[in-house]
Amino acid sequence: MKKVLGQLVDIINRRIFSAEITVQHDKIVSVVPKEHQTQNYILPGFVDAHIHIESSMLVPSEFARLAVMHGTVGTVSDPHEIANVLGVEGVNYMIQNGKEVPFKFHFGAPSCVPATQFETAGAQIDAEDIKAMLASSDIYYLAEMMNYPGVLFDDEEVYKKIAWAKHYQKPIDGHAPGLRGADAKKYVSAGISTDHECFSLEEAQEKLALGMKVIIREGSAAKNFEALIDLLPDNFENMMFCSDDKHPDDLILGHINQLCARAVAKGIDVFKVLQAACINPVEHYGLEVGLLKEGDAADFIVVEDLKDFRVLQTYIAGQLVTENGVSFINPVPFKKPNNFNISPKKVSDFYLKSRSEKIRVINALDGELITQESVALALVENSGLISNVNDDILKIVVVNRYYETPPAIAFIKNFGLKEGAIASSVAHDSHNIIAVGTADEALCQAINLVIENQGGICAVKDSEAKSLALPVAGIMSDLDGWETGKRYQEIDAMAKALGSTLKAPFMTLSFMALLVIPDLKLSDKGLFSGKDFSFVNLEV
Repeated sequence: MKKVLGQLVDIINRRIFSAEITVQHDKIVSVVPKEHQTQNYILPGFVDAHIHIESSMLVPSEFARLAVMHGTVGTVSDPHEIANVLGVEGVNYMIQNGKEVPFKFHFGAPSCVPATQFETAGAQIDAEDIKAMLASSDIYYLAEMMNYPGVLFDDEEVYKKIAWAKHYQKPIDGHAPGLRGADAKKYVSAGISTDHECFSLEEAQEKLALGMKVIIREGSAAKNFEALIDLLPDNFENMMFCSDDKHPDDLILGHINQLCARAVAKGIDVFKVLQAACINPVEHYGLEVGLLKEGDAADFIVVEDLKDFRVLQTYIAGQLVTENGVSFINPVPFKKPNNFNISPKKVSDFYLKSRSEKIRVINALDGELITQESVALALVENSGLISNVNDDILKIVVVNRYYETPPAIAFIKNFGLKEGAIASSVAHDSHNIIAVGTADEALCQAINLVIENQGGICAVKDSEAKSLALPVAGIMSDLDGWETGKRYQEIDAMAKALGSTLKAPFMTLSFMALLVIPDLKLSDKGLFSGKDFSFVNLEV
């Protein structure tokens, strides 16, 4: 039996009072008001309302070891990254590994595997697979319905998946960046209940008015906190916080606790902030996370104050899992399933014959998943298109990692590299190899390093190379979270030393193959317009 003293924050009833919590086994057996002046505050634990654990480059058990230090006790986790590589087997891998540690992962059934028909994934999940997954108590919701065109145009397979979620009375997550007006109304009327893709205040307002829950996202690449946070005071009952994608070095520094601190610093009522961070995800998704009531699971945190939210202790199911910045969750052994079936490439594979005077260019936007399209003068050498380093128009390639086929080649602006190349097998959503470089030789070197590692990220320049192997499905490390974060930081620093001006060059790179977010992207099959949802020519 454990007893914890502190100022208990009763979020729903908007009060703070001195209390003693008694924990027996994994439950809170009593909450008793006490006359004492303990300064620390007891809160329900933080919940990330939408995250792809795989994007931390950590398996769930390693993710948990870091997240608990910041007061996170649970996540709403969409495993569609590993599902695109390994299918249902990958989803089961995440569930089983997550059960090895004291942390409350709540996985969804990935609704869009592959994400589109315009790319090559390693697996497919159909409506019958969705039915089987949703029937399981280990699956809590239908994960983000990225195929919003399928919803709008009454795709039979899409609606079968939605129907099974309704049958099992499980929430349906949304993903509809920029969807407005009649299209948004139809999307919501299909039963889709959330969206984490709003990138303007007006879009979020419209979706809230339609009855959606809007999730404020602040990840390593996509950052919408500043655009949306002013909506929280009047809509706190219908908003949540998420990271969506969080790289390991960022996770070492903080998680949902950082968003709470930023919101309170803006003068937003602390009870409203904490309702979004702690209460709303639990209630919306029916999570197995306690909320500081007698009889609840003993999931709660102790923080130093209600300003910075520095976490002193985290309890999950009655177990003290972190104290004063030290994680008590032990590492567990895990397998390394993968799906990587290609041989090394040659420099000539990246030669693109053309005499075109103008080409379409992907404009990457720092801190955004969306891109823009522009037209630029082509730079031709030996009858082939090459990178124009002076104008920051660099060659970008996607290499299919599931079977041998010629690479897709295009050009991108705003990566800023002056020399060398960077490459990654973390490339949403199909996780083929994606690379940006200043010359074909550097591109080939970087891509072959990823192939040699059977997945990973790397930066190269002449004879210098830094890499992080990701042998778990080609997207997750087999190292502990701290070492993974350290190595990632070193490669990130090298990318910036090569000239990249992006805050998170590898995270931005990973989204340049994500076709379901406009405007111009590149899959292993070619250059793709997210606005028109069709392939377009590189040459203008």
